[in-house]
Amino acid sequence: MKAFLLSALALLILPFPSQAQDTPKADVAAGYSFLWIGQGFTFFMNGGSGSVAVNLNDWLGVVGDFGAYHADPGVSLTAETYTLGPRVSYRKWQRLTPFAQVLLGGQHASAVTTGFTNASNAFAFGAGGGADIGLDRAGKFALRPQLEYFGFRANGNTTGTVRFALGIVFRIGRK
Repeated sequence: MKAFLLSALALLILPFPSQAQDTPKADVAAGYSFLWIGQGFTFFMNGGSGSVAVNLNDWLGVVGDFGAYHADPGVSLTAETYTLGPRVSYRKWQRLTPFAQVLLGGQHASAVTTGFTNASNAFAFGAGGGADIGLDRAGKFALRPQLEYFGFRANGNTTGTVRFALGIVFRIGRK
């Protein structure tokens, strides 16, 4: 009975077909994301992020990622990130495509305290991954959970953050 229940659970969790899925030419994603900043004092920044990826072949693509975040940890803090880099995808299941990516670019932040705005720019870098979980049989839409380390370097200091994003992906064309 135990083996039967485990087998049934495995069939519910794992994707059914084992054939490779078609590779889209590109995809566009948008969704909610937040940054967890744990250096100095801990706070969260809520916002949104979006990305555009072009697939060069069935496993390698180039992605541009953009995000905007806001928090009120005693001051009004706003940050925008703009990064670019390679993405490696594993396309062996029909409805699940895990991926890993490395991003480099920039970050702009502004803080408002007592009516004055202080703005700064920093070098941004990130590494992490996620998975696209197919939502329809045609393969046009997917749900994308994503977790990454993001670092910002300015004035000789590096601030490390963790970014979590959850969004919807629209896939364009087929290779």
